[in-house]
Amino acid sequence: MTLSPDETEPGATPSAARPQKKRVPFWDNARFACIVLVVMGHGIQRLTEDSDAALTVYLLIYAFHMPAFAIVSGYFSKSDPPGRRQMARVITDILLPYLIMESIWTLVQFGVEGELNVNPTQPSWTLWFLLALGIFRLILPYLALIRWPLLWAVVVSVGVGYLDNVDSTFSLSRTLGILPFFVLGWKLRSWKLVDRWRVTERQTWPVRAVALGLFAALAAVFVAFIDVWRDIDLRLWFFYDDSYQGLGEGVWWAGLVRLGLISLAVLMSAAFFVLVPRRQTWMTGFGQATMYVYLLHSFVLYPIRQSGMLRQGLDPDVWLVIMLVAAVGIAVVLSTAPVRRVFRPLIEPKPRWLFVRPADEERVGPSRTDPTGSRRTP
Repeated sequence: MTLSPDETEPGATPSAARPQKKRVPFWDNARFACIVLVVMGHGIQRLTEDSDAALTVYLLIYAFHMPAFAIVSGYFSKSDPPGRRQMARVITDILLPYLIMESIWTLVQFGVEGELNVNPTQPSWTLWFLLALGIFRLILPYLALIRWPLLWAVVVSVGVGYLDNVDSTFSLSRTLGILPFFVLGWKLRSWKLVDRWRVTERQTWPVRAVALGLFAALAAVFVAFIDVWRDIDLRLWFFYDDSYQGLGEGVWWAGLVRLGLISLAVLMSAAFFVLVPRRQTWMTGFGQATMYVYLLHSFVLYPIRQSGMLRQGLDPDVWLVIMLVAAVGIAVVLSTAPVRRVFRPLIEPKPRWLFVRPADEERVGPSRTDPTGSRRTP
């Protein structure tokens, strides 16, 4: 896949009076790196039961990778009241792909497991983030109206953990749990910190050394106390999904633990972004197809996970290396043009027949904006 040097806002008409915006390689690199981490995390999950090394890598990934993805998505989100085109894109970019992929997953699970469980209110596996993006889009204009939206997002994230009745229905618990990261991404753009600090242009080696040191230190902590993390099931805390009671810590200070994990995720996300290449690389073009990887990789991993092959034949640590390498290959393949061409009707449906044509003949733009912002320029 090649990367066009210039790209206008999807659905917009190029105009001589309005110069096209140049893509910034940093963001595409960051998106692809994030999606590779997603595939890695899902690929090695079954190995964490038998391998301390796998659990260490898993915890290291889950400590920050979805928060980082949410930060990038928030950075490319607009807080203006949605117009007709923006509202239509919530349907074409999020709701329809969710319903399509959820239906496919229902049929797959019925064929493999023999259980027909039709319940679109309970997202299957990776689909929770798609719903989260839809909810973020809907509530961001309201958050933008109030003071200290980032503070309120943190309060909501910490507070929702005390509520047992907020669960995975429509992925609401997880959505509210990671809300601060999405709002942080949006605020970074409104504060213009990225431009002011020239974050996407360059990075010094001393700063990168500090970032590497942070990852090394966190990995060392995970290794040193791996039995503790396994006993308390720390990985579940990184999901931002269960209530504190459900995690076995229904105590008043449990919210402080989540607050600490939020702080850790922000710190490690910052370190991650420091290490992302600023120039165009082999992965830059793939960063525009993250939604294809996100929605399709689970179908590649599902038979591997269900067959139990990761617990047979080879040592778990050998499987760990194999799956980490395979995750990169899976992400690359699912980002290629042939895959996107075949699966575009499912991932980017364009049901123009679904919409009422307004009296002024305003055109609803085609569904070409990845919900994560991968097709959008700032």
